Amino acid sequence: MPEQANPSAPHPAAQSAEPIPVLRLDTARRADGTFDQTFLARLRTALHEIGFLQLTDYGAAPGQIEELTAAAGRFFALPLEQRLRLDNRLSPHFRGYTRLGHEITAGQADAREQIDFAPEQAPVPRERWDAPYRLLEGPNQWPDDTVPELRALVEHWAELLSTIGLELTRAIAAALALPEDHFDQYFTGRPHWFGKLIRYVGAADGSDRQGVGPHADWGFLTLLLQDGTGGLQARPAGTDRWIDVPPVDGALVVNIGEMLEVATHGYLVATPHRVLPCAPGGTRDSIGFFWSPRLDASLDAVPLPPEYAEQAPGVRESAHNVLHSRFGDNALKGWLRSHPEVAAAHHADLLS
Repeated sequence: MPEQANPSAPHPAAQSAEPIPVLRLDTARRADGTFDQTFLARLRTALHEIGFLQLTDYGAAPGQIEELTAAAGRFFALPLEQRLRLDNRLSPHFRGYTRLGHEITAGQADAREQIDFAPEQAPVPRERWDAPYRLLEGPNQWPDDTVPELRALVEHWAELLSTIGLELTRAIAAALALPEDHFDQYFTGRPHWFGKLIRYVGAADGSDRQGVGPHADWGFLTLLLQDGTGGLQARPAGTDRWIDVPPVDGALVVNIGEMLEVATHGYLVATPHRVLPCAPGGTRDSIGFFWSPRLDASLDAVPLPPEYAEQAPGVRESAHNVLHSRFGDNALKGWLRSHPEVAAAHHADLLS
C-alpha cells in the first residue's frame, strides 16, 4: 500500500535499464533446512542497494496465477454499476472497490481502479478500541453474485503469499546475521497483511495522469504480481534516476516497506517507486500483497553487525511523512491519506 513520497520526482523520461536481481525461492535453503549463504548474500545486497528484487519458483500451483488474473479481469469488465456494489465508501474499514481516479498518491489521483482486501475479521466497536487503528479490522466486500469464484481464488493466493512472506522474513533475518525467527514475534497471532487487485487505465485523451505517483510502501514487505505491460519503476537510494522493474513471467516483485526500514535504521531501504501512465485506451493489471505484522506490533531496532551498521544512513522521513514504529499507526496514516473520501465519510474526527 502506498505512502506518499516527494512529488517533485524526476519526469518519467528519466530512467535506466539497470537490472533488478532475480532470485529463486526454491534455492533459499539447503537440503539440511538451513539457509543457503549465496542466496542470503544476494538477498541482502538487493534489498540494501536497490530495495527491489524479483522472485521466481515460489510454489504457485499450476494454473493458479492464470485463474486468479482471469477472475480479476472478469470483475473489472463488469458494468460500473455492478462494480460499485462493492464501493469502498460503504466500508469504514477501507475495503472494497475504489473507482478509477479515487486513490491519492503524492497528492494526486492515480489512474487505477481496484479491490482492497485484508484478513476477514469482525469489526471492533469504537467503544472497545484500544487504539484508532482498530478501525482497519473488518469484513471484505466480494462480488459473490457476479464473479463468485473470485473470493476463494484471492483467499488461496493470500494464503500462499503469507507463506512466502514469512519465509522471506526469516531469510532477511538470517541475512542480517540474526536468528531466522527474529521477526516472528511481530507476526504471531493475526498479522494484518492486505492486498489489492488493480487495473490501471490509460486516458482515452492521452492525458499524462500518473498510474501511481512516487511513494514508498508502509508495510514490511511487498509482493507484487505484474502483467507484461511494464511501467513499474524504482528510484534507488542516493540517486535521482528511475530504473525499470521489467515484467518477468510469473515472478513476484519484492520490495521493502517502511517498517523494515525503521527496524534496520535505513540499512534496508523502502525505495520510492511509481507506475507510469498506460498508453491511451490501454490497461495494466497487477495484484499487490503487503506482508505486514500485527496492528499492535512495534518493531524494535535490530542489532546490526558493525559492517552493516556503518552502512545504515538512518530513516528518511519528512514533515509530510512521519514514520511510526507501531505498524497500526503507520497503516492508519496511510489509509486516511490515500482514501480521503472514505476517511471523511466515516472517520472525520481522526483527520486532524
